[in-house]
Amino acid sequence: MSAAPESSTCVVLGAGSWGTALAIQLARLSRPTVLWGRDPAHAADLARQRSNARYLPQAEFPDSLRVEADLAAAVRSAPDLLIAVPSHALRLLLQEIAPHLAAGARVSWATKGFELTTGLLPHEVVRQVLGERVPTAVVSGPTFAKEVGAGLPTAMTVAASDATFANDLAQRLSGVNFRAYTSTDMVGVETGGAIKNVLAIGAGISDGLGFGANTRIALITRGLVEMTRLGVALGARKDTFMGLAGLGDLVLTCTDNQSRNRRMGLALASGESGASAQKAIGQVVEGVQAARAVRDVAARLSVEMPICEQVYRVVHEGASPKEAVKELFSRALKPE
Repeated sequence: MSAAPESSTCVVLGAGSWGTALAIQLARLSRPTVLWGRDPAHAADLARQRSNARYLPQAEFPDSLRVEADLAAAVRSAPDLLIAVPSHALRLLLQEIAPHLAAGARVSWATKGFELTTGLLPHEVVRQVLGERVPTAVVSGPTFAKEVGAGLPTAMTVAASDATFANDLAQRLSGVNFRAYTSTDMVGVETGGAIKNVLAIGAGISDGLGFGANTRIALITRGLVEMTRLGVALGARKDTFMGLAGLGDLVLTCTDNQSRNRRMGLALASGESGASAQKAIGQVVEGVQAARAVRDVAARLSVEMPICEQVYRVVHEGASPKEAVKELFSRALKPE
């Protein structure tokens, strides 16, 4: 497979906080970049204000970043596409772009989470919709959009079965204060990205109840065990979970209030309803639906995931956060 020239355009599909941050990063080295958003009025605001006032107001757009409201035109304009939409919107967007893909187009995504209706990981959804011939990659790791938008030092992972594509995308993303590492373990990287959001809700619940640092680190450590257990059952490499896309993303999401999932847990611990917390946060809290999807996948594979199970019970069955933690600590003792 031939590599796209560094001077070629890259299109980011999804103008939320993360899509905007990735588009800014791609454009920082004066490389042509296009940002598409589904809402034409929002796209017009982005183009006029040269920033995303709704989601990332402090990050100005580089001169090489252009906004496009026409999806077909955006897709046809570049050999490389980077999708940054929530997992529930991935399949529909793929179906929309499929007729417009140019010959030789390569598709990557920063989408995290199992598809709720099928239990598929993003790369499996992409394969179903676009077929086997389109080169694909996933972008993941411990990153907050606000910090990427601000140009703060960041490291992340690009995983692809095709090493050339992984290296090309990593080179395209990397620059001053930004370093992208490569991997061939797409299953491991995507599994880590899906499960960490569920565990972050659990960490927020624990901290919101005032259980302290000991409880938090126990939850993170045992959560990593659950993540690894399910990932290996899905075919991932165990060592992937000790890297940026596993442990790194898990610790980041569980310990910093920039995490929407952690803030959801804090709100639930305070007695706030999930709907009220979601409205206050104002953006998709991926861990809410991920809790259901992770539970279903774990049940299908007979993988034990007690922390994720309790998060599911709190979020979807109305279980008391205190009772959920009590249930975890009353489980039978076993070797680590």
